[in-house]
Amino acid sequence: MGEEQKKQLEQQLWNIANTLRGKMDADEFRDYILGFIFYKYLSEKMQNHADHILQEDELIYDNIDEQSTEGQEYLEAIKEDSLEQLGYFLKPSELFSAVAERGNGDTDNFILEDLTQILGSIEQSTMGQESEDDFEHLFEDLDLTSTKLGRSEEAKNTLIAKVLSHLNKIDFELKNHDRDVLGDAYEYLIGQFASGAGKKAGEFYTPQEVSKILAKIVTTKKGKLKSVYDPTCGSGSLLLRVAREVEDVSNFYGQELNRTTYNLARMNMIMHDVHYRKFDIRQEDTLEHPQHLDQHFEAIVANPPFSTHWSANPLHLGDDRFSQYGKLAPKTKADFAFIQHMIHHLDDNGTMAVVMPHGVLFRGASEGHIRRYLIEERNYLDAVIGLPANIFYGTSIPTSILVFKKCREDSDCVMFIDASAHFEKVKNQNLLRDEDIEKIVTTFRERKAEDKYSHRATLKEIAENDYNLNIPRYVDTFEEEEAVDLAEVSKALKDLEVEMKESDKVIVGFCDELGIKAPF
Repeated sequence: MGEEQKKQLEQQLWNIANTLRGKMDADEFRDYILGFIFYKYLSEKMQNHADHILQEDELIYDNIDEQSTEGQEYLEAIKEDSLEQLGYFLKPSELFSAVAERGNGDTDNFILEDLTQILGSIEQSTMGQESEDDFEHLFEDLDLTSTKLGRSEEAKNTLIAKVLSHLNKIDFELKNHDRDVLGDAYEYLIGQFASGAGKKAGEFYTPQEVSKILAKIVTTKKGKLKSVYDPTCGSGSLLLRVAREVEDVSNFYGQELNRTTYNLARMNMIMHDVHYRKFDIRQEDTLEHPQHLDQHFEAIVANPPFSTHWSANPLHLGDDRFSQYGKLAPKTKADFAFIQHMIHHLDDNGTMAVVMPHGVLFRGASEGHIRRYLIEERNYLDAVIGLPANIFYGTSIPTSILVFKKCREDSDCVMFIDASAHFEKVKNQNLLRDEDIEKIVTTFRERKAEDKYSHRATLKEIAENDYNLNIPRYVDTFEEEEAVDLAEVSKALKDLEVEMKESDKVIVGFCDELGIKAPF
């Protein structure tokens, strides 16, 4: 599938999404349309898998008689294989195409109850299986009883049947070798919803341009990754972006507080053809109830909520994540708590890149103490990258990327990059162009110092600045104004004075002709 076809698929899916737009707000119709696309994906994958198994018997899955003894034997064998390979199971009558066609038939076209039961049976099919945690309550945000779908059951049914019918006309082409196409279209929809969601978008989406930078940084000099982790994974887009930069990622790990976003992250993983055994996404508060405490990861990426509140409970001083620092991040600003959490999980050969508000670079008190410890005692900070303002959905503040490594090659210096002036303004949003991204990544990788853009600051230099990391202290972007020729200015003023006197004479002449008094 070419780029043109991919864009066409994205537009088709967005048009179908807009079928629901007038009925509910963006958050709600996002959950419905993404849920239905996911159900169609599972169905097509199930059908392809079953047809492959039945190929030797010259049968197709759609034609199996579910009521016959022979048909039930086939279904039992296919179910056992599907649960092992795919992690879930759907009968022929439960496939998306079968439900969509029935919902748009002339008779017996009420599908809401059956659809609710089918979505539940997908989850139930995984119970007791390795994939159970990955499918549990996955469709809980698809409430087919909501009055927002329509006042009557018939109205709800008509709307849902219409949406399913439109989706059923699209071939997801799962047999196509470029498996990222559908996943990319899914990402496109998530991005579209994020762009219209205002401040709430930050809960589940990092702009692709920022994701690219983080992903390219943590995969520098890596062909494969054993593991990648995001402690505030949102929709999982950042984890998936890292996978594009290497040949293979063995395992994906993430944690997400918001239940709906957690479901979206699991769907996103599966839609990108990540096998259920290769990802472990958990739902909980990362700082208060971490879920992967005994593990270390080769790559860590994150875009945590900026300066959010947390408990800062003194009991955390006994927690291995925070105990060595002697102080906790402030209760009203959890930024450094996320950094400490991530460093605890970073492998010795790993790289960590995290998006932060600029305040972490210079704020004092406990944050200043933690910052100094990380640089002076541990020497973990590898780079500070300043990004333009207004590139994130829902906030216009300038942000930075902090890069940490436990075993640094350039251990005597910290790389500072000021990319804040390198962007394109698109409507109300600033956008990082491909050349802006490339310049940041190349400068980071080559540790290049460039006038008014980047600087390799020695640890001594940072210490002399009292561990204040404010980027202008290290990268001077001041543009000198052209020297003023005072003799030239003086001559211009004299010439102007002569011109004004001539003009005054002309005005006096006009006033005399009109018989009025001159204004001076």
